[in-house]
Amino acid sequence: MKRIFLIVLDSCGIGQMPDSEAFGDVGVNTLRSCAGSGRFSVPNMLAAGLGNLDGVDYLPKTDAPTGAIARLKEASMGKDTTIGHWEIAGVVSPNPLPTYPQGFPKEVLDAFEAATGRGCLCNLPYSGTDVIRDYGPEQLKTGKWIVYTSADSVFQVAAHEEWIPLEELYDACRKARVILQGKHGVGRVIARPYVGSPETGFTRTPNRHDFSLEPPAKTMLDAITDAGLDVIAVGKIHDIFAGRGMTEYVFNKSNADGMAHTMDYARKDFRGLCFVNLVDFDMQFGHRRDVDGYANALTEFDAWLGRFLPLLGEEDMVMITADHGCDPAYTATTDHTREYVPLLMLGKGIRSVNLGTRSTFADIAATVTDMLGVPYDTPGKSFAAELGKE
Repeated sequence: MKRIFLIVLDSCGIGQMPDSEAFGDVGVNTLRSCAGSGRFSVPNMLAAGLGNLDGVDYLPKTDAPTGAIARLKEASMGKDTTIGHWEIAGVVSPNPLPTYPQGFPKEVLDAFEAATGRGCLCNLPYSGTDVIRDYGPEQLKTGKWIVYTSADSVFQVAAHEEWIPLEELYDACRKARVILQGKHGVGRVIARPYVGSPETGFTRTPNRHDFSLEPPAKTMLDAITDAGLDVIAVGKIHDIFAGRGMTEYVFNKSNADGMAHTMDYARKDFRGLCFVNLVDFDMQFGHRRDVDGYANALTEFDAWLGRFLPLLGEEDMVMITADHGCDPAYTATTDHTREYVPLLMLGKGIRSVNLGTRSTFADIAATVTDMLGVPYDTPGKSFAAELGKE
């Protein structure tokens, strides 16, 4: 295999796992919720076998799938972006990253305020849109950071980018990343800039930036670059892996932007992996519990996929998966949901096979490195031998 395009539909889970209730998630199913919307139309993914996946009894099946399919179980103890992507890349996390349902302890905030020269507001789990509505006016008066978290392992800092320069916000998050290590080593420190006024309302801007904890072990990205091949990161991938193990990267402003970048790379000559994250599914629609918006985003992706597939060469493959769930119809919380994720694999050299339910996302890393001819030790098991046409 020459080129592999690995595309993460951020949060597109396909149903609760056996241990989901322990994570506070009962009856969750992101894809099923979207499938009930009138805006849901995914003929290309259905042709690939999306409806044939284990447990997917709410979509039509096909007798002649165009691709290979599998349902993946998360082996790591979490349901967040960082742990999910690390596992996709071959690193299973047996212990969850720290979360702060009561807010961050005094020693963390004191260190952050001393390092940045500004005080803090909020310090509670909060919706990202609600927190700027409730604390934005006070920030404009006091100049203090809006610090908040969620059910995920995140330290989020919101700042009005017309009052506090973006680079100051980013620098503050870099300082927070240094502070938040060890027992307080959250998965991500996230800069959350916004604009607006109390009169017109506040809205977040596309200038978000994540500062992630480095993966605790070698990932498939490291292995591929060590072998002298390309790893091209599109979207949040650079931030999730703290810039490690990639030869080139580009950020996205939206799903459409990310799909355009991926299309551009498909027209270029490289050898290795193009690793893509499309975050709007999660950020714009999952967390905001917008079923129709999520369904429409899947429809737009599927239409794009129909235009992308003809660009694949004889030695190319596209893998489509997710990192966790974020069921837009689940009203008990606005946070991520612990779910199985889909895996669809398409390419001229890929045969139609249903690989059933796999025990870890890390099977992706084992398979990618195997197909690229790169040595890599991971808990995942490669299914590369089952994909080749006879």
